[in-house]
Amino acid sequence: MGKIKYNVTIKKRTGKNLDKMQRKERIKFNLLVDALEEGGPVRSEWMNYSKLSATEYHCHLSYHWVACWRHEAETIEIEVYYVGSRENAPY
Repeated sequence: MGKIKYNVTIKKRTGKNLDKMQRKERIKFNLLVDALEEGGPVRSEWMNYSKLSATEYHCHLSYHWVACWRHEAETIEIEVYYVGSRENAPY
């Protein structure tokens, strides 16, 4: 049996913030999405990764940019609900 592949969705508003990011951070974000799809929500290899709650996680893409996502147990759905400056992060 093969590995489970997770379905990662990106909230519409989050996608708009991606347009404001520098290319370097957008590339890192795409790598994060790939990692979430292949390995699930726990991404401890990413800079400043932490579990925010039972269902929410975050990591830094760079000093100024962060990504936040949520995953409900027993599902293969992951929702990226925030990508943007760490100053405006919802935690």
